[in-house]
Amino acid sequence: MTQSPRLTDRTALLRHRARARSLGPELFLHDDAAVDLQERLNEVNRTFTSAAVVTPFLQPWAEILPGAKIVADEEVLDLAPEAHDLVVHAMCLHWAEDPVGQIVQCARALRPDGLFIAVLFGGQTLSELRAVLAEAEVEVTGGLSPRVLPMGEIRDLGALLQRAGLALPVADSLLRRVSYGDPLRLLHDLRAMGETNALGARRRQFTPRAVLLQALARYAQHFSDAEGRVRASFDMVWLTGWKPHESQQKPLRPGSAACSLTEVLGKTSQG
Repeated sequence: MTQSPRLTDRTALLRHRARARSLGPELFLHDDAAVDLQERLNEVNRTFTSAAVVTPFLQPWAEILPGAKIVADEEVLDLAPEAHDLVVHAMCLHWAEDPVGQIVQCARALRPDGLFIAVLFGGQTLSELRAVLAEAEVEVTGGLSPRVLPMGEIRDLGALLQRAGLALPVADSLLRRVSYGDPLRLLHDLRAMGETNALGARRRQFTPRAVLLQALARYAQHFSDAEGRVRASFDMVWLTGWKPHESQQKPLRPGSAACSLTEVLGKTSQG
């Protein structure tokens, strides 16, 4: 049986992350997500005593959840069954070869009524960069190669929670727009976040200089503001679900409503 090609070149991804750490990572999006995580946990109004965080970068999350177990985002996660009341998958699920499998492992690690939260990049992330790279490469070379990771849309990502057996699933997103003095600064930040091209199907040669120059020119032309700064979009998707427990709210059984939809509509039309 022929194996399907892998989405991610794991060796390249780990190399990019190690390079980011050695150069001094630029983790402002992780920092923002960690602050947002803190706000979401405050809204839950529960004290978590045994947290785990799946992440390639320790610092932002350790400050929000001191004492949490930090877990590398390997295919097999270092999580024991029912060992935690909170598991956070932080800013790396978009690189997972099997995102459902990752969430299933996190769910197994939760105690009953434990909370799972994931934050990851969604489908609108780097839409500007995708567009200009594709246009420039087609114009210069006549072809197109994978350069930016394909990322899931919120509806598809939210469905993963139910597939993993989590209750009360919620998916929401926030589109974060960052401005730069020039597109090269964006490329620098992606490198410093360990988010450069690690696709398994990527070209192994360096991007031709003519493609890069054409892409940068198009970026400045189509995505700059009145002050000449360019924008970059980061689609921050949040997924939340609970390990099933008898104390949780249950959906009404079919036929258990106190009145029918027809009666409600009839009363509304009469009013």
